[in-house]
Amino acid sequence: MKNIIFHIDVNSAFLSWEAVYRLTHKGGKQDLREIASAVGGDVTLRHGIILAKSIPAKKYGVKTGETILEARRKCPNLEVVPPNYGLYERCSGAFLEILREYSDVVEQYSIDEAFVDMSTSCHLFGSPETAARKIKDRIREELGFTVNVGISGNKLLAKMASDFQKPDQVHTLYPEEIPAKMWPLPVSELFFVGRSTAGRLLSLGIRTIGELAKADPAWLRRMLKKPGEMIWGFANGIDLSPVLETPEANKGYGNSTTTPFDVTDEETAGLVLLALSETVGYRLRTDQVQICVVSVGIRYGDLSYASHQKTLLDSTDVTWEIYQAARELFRELWRGEPIRHLAVHTSRVSGGDGGRQLGIFDEIDYEKLHRVDQTVDGIRRRFGGDAVMRAAFVNQPIDHMSGGISREKRSVDYENVTIC
Repeated sequence: MKNIIFHIDVNSAFLSWEAVYRLTHKGGKQDLREIASAVGGDVTLRHGIILAKSIPAKKYGVKTGETILEARRKCPNLEVVPPNYGLYERCSGAFLEILREYSDVVEQYSIDEAFVDMSTSCHLFGSPETAARKIKDRIREELGFTVNVGISGNKLLAKMASDFQKPDQVHTLYPEEIPAKMWPLPVSELFFVGRSTAGRLLSLGIRTIGELAKADPAWLRRMLKKPGEMIWGFANGIDLSPVLETPEANKGYGNSTTTPFDVTDEETAGLVLLALSETVGYRLRTDQVQICVVSVGIRYGDLSYASHQKTLLDSTDVTWEIYQAARELFRELWRGEPIRHLAVHTSRVSGGDGGRQLGIFDEIDYEKLHRVDQTVDGIRRRFGGDAVMRAAFVNQPIDHMSGGISREKRSVDYENVTIC
């Protein structure tokens, strides 16, 4: 093959990492991977979602993304442990560090999976299958958890291969193997085919990836627009995307949070929006970029969702300016009903300081606010995110820097957790 691409996927990542940590560092005797178990959020904070599950739990029908209540209906004895994202980030870093010893081109695809371009280095370690087994076994022996490795000539097929039988396996999906290994699979298992697209394909009489591959691409484009043509290419193993060592620049920055209680007044909603604006602004300044579009999203108690956006006159990375735009959008959007989830997103990203058009009636010194934000950022980086807090958040139930990984998920107090 001209190209040799590996896709490495950690098996039940969060649960595996939690299991290894408890066994190795906390004196645990029971391996969470061997019983019906899951990592899940705090139900009392309305974060009670299954984040990862063991293979025994999967046999009961437990699914990632469903509520803990739904999971326990299927498996009453399900052992649910709290998430610890600080631990998971360290495990992910160790996993990626090993991969970079085998290739200079490693693309982190998510916290628990990566693509590795082995085209110019594979010969140093043997055949592609031999090299993959070496990587897989080394991760298991040194870090204590298992991975699947998919091998092919492009990213799509490598990823599809890594999803074959688990755990701790190496699978190939070379172009000549597509008819036997990929085409018989349900169309829902094809990368980029979500629940909605799968339903649409089923309504068109397409049930397997092979049937999709043999369909008329022009007809698919008429039925599904541009995505139809793209998934037809995927079904035929076509993918020209390169493995990117440096990730592409963000096209937008945003954060959202599910509040631990229904928000029913504008003042509390404003605090949540300010907290989200804090984290979005911090990320913008860290990456030295600015935005000029702000949007706000609201999810109500009945789970319906609405959003609204506006374009600013000037690009900005100032927290207060983002917040003021978000507050204005909220007032226009909110229909007065209880809120369970709020989001602040930004787009139209530009690099560096594009300058600001000064207005004769400007009453706010945005340059001064920018300098204040940068000073606060520096203090937080040095002394921790809670080193500086706006007075509005004192004695309030809202985390002053909300969104992304919520506070209760960043670490676990193992002294108050029963470890069997």
